[in-house]
Amino acid sequence: MTRNPDSKPAEPGIVAGNAAVLRRFPFDDTRDLDHARRGFMGTAREAVIRDAGGSTVWDLEAYGFLDAECPPTANPSLWRQSRLSAEHGLFEVVEGIYQVRGFDLSNMTVVEGERGILVIDPLICAETAAAALALYREHRGDRPVTGVLYTHSHVDHFGGVRGVVTDADVEGGVPVIAPEGFLKHAVSENVYAGTAMARRAAYMYGAALPKGERGQIGAGLGQTTSTGTVGLIPPTLDITRTGQTESVDGIRMVFQMTPGTEAPAELNVHFPDHSALCMAENATHNLHNLLTLRGAEVRDPRAWARYLTEAVDLFGDRTDVAFASHHWPVWGREQAVEFLTEQRDVYAYLHDQTLRMLNQGYTPLEIAEEMEMPPALVRAWHTHGYYGSVSHNTKAVYQRYLGWFDGNPAHLWEHPPVESAKRYVEFMGGADEVLRRARESYDSGDFRWVVQVVDHVVFADPDNASARGLQADALEQLGYGSENGTWRNFFLTGALELRHGTVGTPATTVAPDLLRALTIEQLFDAVAIRVDGPRCWDVDICVRWNVTGRDPLTMRLRHGVLTHVSGTGPAAAPPDVRLTLAEDDLRALLLGEASAADLVQEGRLTVDGDLGRLSGLMSLLGEPDPDFAIVTP
Repeated sequence: MTRNPDSKPAEPGIVAGNAAVLRRFPFDDTRDLDHARRGFMGTAREAVIRDAGGSTVWDLEAYGFLDAECPPTANPSLWRQSRLSAEHGLFEVVEGIYQVRGFDLSNMTVVEGERGILVIDPLICAETAAAALALYREHRGDRPVTGVLYTHSHVDHFGGVRGVVTDADVEGGVPVIAPEGFLKHAVSENVYAGTAMARRAAYMYGAALPKGERGQIGAGLGQTTSTGTVGLIPPTLDITRTGQTESVDGIRMVFQMTPGTEAPAELNVHFPDHSALCMAENATHNLHNLLTLRGAEVRDPRAWARYLTEAVDLFGDRTDVAFASHHWPVWGREQAVEFLTEQRDVYAYLHDQTLRMLNQGYTPLEIAEEMEMPPALVRAWHTHGYYGSVSHNTKAVYQRYLGWFDGNPAHLWEHPPVESAKRYVEFMGGADEVLRRARESYDSGDFRWVVQVVDHVVFADPDNASARGLQADALEQLGYGSENGTWRNFFLTGALELRHGTVGTPATTVAPDLLRALTIEQLFDAVAIRVDGPRCWDVDICVRWNVTGRDPLTMRLRHGVLTHVSGTGPAAAPPDVRLTLAEDDLRALLLGEASAADLVQEGRLTVDGDLGRLSGLMSLLGEPDPDFAIVTP
């Protein structure tokens, strides 16, 4: 365990609030701990998983401090959840189905077939997936991988695929199964807004925080994200409909499509020969996100609830264990059905009650503050907001139906943060007066108000050390009291950056495999969002790409917008330059992996017209900032 030397102890109000949590909930109920340890077969001898360069990408012993009693600087409910999620090793779910848990944010599941194994959701990076596979083989034998299944399009469920299979394996007949739409969503989510998502994910998972009682203790869904080599092997078999059956290496599977739930492309799968139901990430031991704090498309809680009902209807009377790609399984037919129906009721309640309240005129902030969950659901540990929260999920439902605007015209045309901050501080009597009164609020335990008001001082004058210090202290206290793991990480990372400056983004999911998986249309779109529009309002450049084996593609930069069209119809403007090349060379050129001059010299690019027009276009592309400021201007 490491401790940030700048961290402060918990204030009395936070200590009292955390103590109240201990009294409110049944912490003497050890059933989840029993289930989290059930079927344990062993763990890795070497605790640290490293990449090829020797850097640590995962440490199995990093959370050993969670075995101690919960300190005042952590919410006991989150401490309990983190302790459960930190259990690591190989576990038998039922005979023939095994999970490696605690080796990454997610679980890797192995189903044994006639000759080899089906690997489900091979973690985030190749290094952790390879270590997980090695652990399985140590206990169950050196069986070949005869199939891979991605349950959905988030990177923690496919990024480690190259740790379990190779391109040659797949070309040799090993199927890679995924829900319809998987590749489109996996690529677009991680590339189009990937830089911003990665930066915010660093806050969400607390990647830069020291691990310990005053730092990162987990993320609710799992502990944190690994930092190894992310890869992607495209699917070879799409699942397109509920009820579709497939057999791989003698393993029979029945699929349920669940698009628009936890991911845009997702599925559940039943294993009839094992009476086992894999719920992907649609039913885990927490309230999930309807809009993740790192950013994503808003999810549909109404559809999510209906798919959970459908899962019970399709498989409930044939399921003796339900497991997912996070957390631990639920054993017993009655228990599994109860678990799924309670999960369903959480999402349905949030959806319906948010709509009821917004139709009564409540705003997102008001709904979030007023929403109370049914006591019967609150008593179930697996409905707690360790990853998603009632507060930010209700705001997500509001956003899904009504968007960002709450209807109050006073909020229609507000000043941006810095300009608002300067005016607020001036109206409130200046920075010194704001800070004087904010310290009084801090001493009274009103940390929410402190961070709200001192934020204005920081944005009006980011060099004000007193404001940054007080803001950091207040954010830290909010983190200590949070039941939600991602809220704690956001609060504590904000405090860290206020004290030490931007700590950067430790990992990115914009990996070479993901870029290679872009279609040409997606690649052109990815280039278009890098155009610095104001610099090229008056620029008009048109480039035609004659790509071997496909219709010509015309790219035009005009009015600050880069558009493209296939073919030579009326929408294709007359080009300034025609470029003839292979698709691989086009990709390399647009991704910055090759220069036009080198391709010409090597005879791989033929130019008809002024090549300088392409250079001019490329010079107008901006670079994303992976370390942009969040808690300061």
